[in-house]
Amino acid sequence: MNRRILITALLASGTFMAQAQEKAKPEDTEVWEPAPKVVTPGKITFESAPSDAIILFDGKNLNEWVSVADRTKTAEWDVSKGIMTVNKSKGNIETKRAFTNYQLHLEWRVPANITGTGQGRGNSGLFLASIGKGDAGYELQILDSYNNKTYVNGMAASIYKQVIPLANPTRPPGEWQTYDVIWTAPVFNGDGSLQAPARVTVFFNGILVQNNTALQGPTQYIGKPSYSQAHGASPIKLQAHGDKSEPLSFRNIWIREL
Repeated sequence: MNRRILITALLASGTFMAQAQEKAKPEDTEVWEPAPKVVTPGKITFESAPSDAIILFDGKNLNEWVSVADRTKTAEWDVSKGIMTVNKSKGNIETKRAFTNYQLHLEWRVPANITGTGQGRGNSGLFLASIGKGDAGYELQILDSYNNKTYVNGMAASIYKQVIPLANPTRPPGEWQTYDVIWTAPVFNGDGSLQAPARVTVFFNGILVQNNTALQGPTQYIGKPSYSQAHGASPIKLQAHGDKSEPLSFRNIWIREL
């Protein structure tokens, strides 16, 4: 193939790829059925963190958190009466420290007066590894999924746009929800290729909803995930979602490195 033909072919290929990307839509990766069964969780007694845990939020301050947009700045969400509440105008926050494999405990609450529907109702995200600005990373969805229909790979406890939870044990708005997570970070070869995918086990209000689930890659809002970016230890991120519903709150966040 001569140089002119080669250049023409490459340009045409680039145009085709650009057109394909332009046609891709968020709806392309939404899955609506089957819906996980609804389970009423048992009563959970909230206990103190184990002796070897790192306390990420104890209800007093945000010293363990920084702004994702500018990691030189301490996180600016609202703290009052032992609770941290999302300040949507301040953007996402993430831990100062980076982690590889860990056990994480986190409690979250959608306000009793929550409004909106679908993805616009109590939306946030727990990014199990934050690998860049904005929403880059691996997202465990946080959402009001109590009598709130949406695509099932975007409901609470889904690996967003990837894996549907095994059940839906969401408590009503105004009640505290718990995530207990075991995270095994992906492993990459020296050349950046994937050696082993990330895996996650999640208990939602004491109910197993992700069972050693292998992830296909970091979260993608549009398109399919893949491991295109090798990385090591990473912060944990909480999302200030841009929907118009009332902001969520968090409490009692701790982690054990594994």
